[in-house]
Amino acid sequence: MLNAEATVSDSAADPMQSLFVKELIKQWRAQDTHGVWEGKSNEKLLEPYIITKEQRRQLPIIGDPDPETLWRMELYYNAIGLAIERQTGVMVTPMMKMSHEGFGRMVLLAGRLIAVNKQLRDVNRFGFESMEKLAEEGEKQVAAGVSMVNQFPDAARYE
Repeated sequence: MLNAEATVSDSAADPMQSLFVKELIKQWRAQDTHGVWEGKSNEKLLEPYIITKEQRRQLPIIGDPDPETLWRMELYYNAIGLAIERQTGVMVTPMMKMSHEGFGRMVLLAGRLIAVNKQLRDVNRFGFESMEKLAEEGEKQVAAGVSMVNQFPDAARYE
């Protein structure tokens, strides 16, 4: 079983050492089929996830999310799903339903179990105040998903 407290405290000390952040970096690196980002540091790759309070204030509350924001969000939830999968051995599949206004739902399915269920709002403003907050929220979602799989193993492993 996952020790969620140890993982979250590790991510607070150095967010780049978080298991979730490492998985997110793998997701980004896997998207680089032409090697364009090879010279970029991991911190630079994840920079688009960081949105300061000032930047957030400048974004409209309701707006059409651009394709890059949706892609970034998909990679974020894919990383959560893969981190759950690595810790439980159960395949996790993401499903997202989004309106053109930036409202919707993301679910991560493990077998017949909804391991993570996230209501999405203001997707055009998707981001975190700091790398620490990114790691903390990702680890929290991973821990919740692992907990659900461990609580309902028959549903998660149902074929």
